Amino acid sequence: MNRRDLFRRIPVVRKLRPLEGGTVRKHLFLLAPFAVAALAAAPLATASAQTTQTFMANLQPVPTNNVTGSGSATVTLNGTTITVHETVSGLLGGVPHAQHIHIVTSGKGACPTAADAKQHNGHLSIDVMDGAPKYGMVMISLTTSGDTSDQSALAVDRMPTGSSFTYDRTFTISAADAQAIRNGQASIVVHGIDYNGNGKWDDVLGPSELDPSLPAEATDPALCGTLVASQMSTVPSGGAATGGGSTAGLQDVQLLGIGAALVAAGGLGVAAAIRRRDHLTE
Repeated sequence: MNRRDLFRRIPVVRKLRPLEGGTVRKHLFLLAPFAVAALAAAPLATASAQTTQTFMANLQPVPTNNVTGSGSATVTLNGTTITVHETVSGLLGGVPHAQHIHIVTSGKGACPTAADAKQHNGHLSIDVMDGAPKYGMVMISLTTSGDTSDQSALAVDRMPTGSSFTYDRTFTISAADAQAIRNGQASIVVHGIDYNGNGKWDDVLGPSELDPSLPAEATDPALCGTLVASQMSTVPSGGAATGGGSTAGLQDVQLLGIGAALVAAGGLGVAAAIRRRDHLTE
């Protein structure tokens, strides 16, 4: 993996024999399943395109990087429209914190463990490349404005700043990235640490492997959390964010009502055909 690339990256009419009494009722009964099936097929065909899926990430300190901060993120997907809500606290103040959605090309996204740490300038820590096998490459940059592609991975002038911040933004992503999030391949990583606790970035860990003009502390991962589907991950579009309890009931009633109407309509059609046939044979 190239080090710099890490941050880019259906009607049929039939002749009817005269029908009598119970035979009519029998035909009406036989029509019911077809009417309900025809009705049910339409919403099922478009369900996936009309659902909103929610994913959560618990942002925890990356081991060995001497971070005491924490955070949480909620990602909502509707097609390729993504809404990110994030709260972070306990990081180094007065500096920008680059943050991204990293995606692995196979398997599930994960966060690095202490076993992934290596020696950097004589200190055991985890830099971006050390964690890459777990969380993958930068695919979405969580900037405050403008471009959100991997090309803005190091756009620190458009990243959240300070020890604590709240991030809210809605934008469009690629279909491939949206599917990767749904597949569990994504993690959110917030960068920028204060390894030696002196309140600023310095060269304690040497230069960044991504950009030698920056100290490693500026780009090393501080917080990480994998995006996992919440229990509310399939809420019908436009429904309440309560699981759709009352809405689901209403939809069932409407389904039964419309189904009954279709059955009745089928019955009227049969009855009309019977009357027409009887009239012609009189």
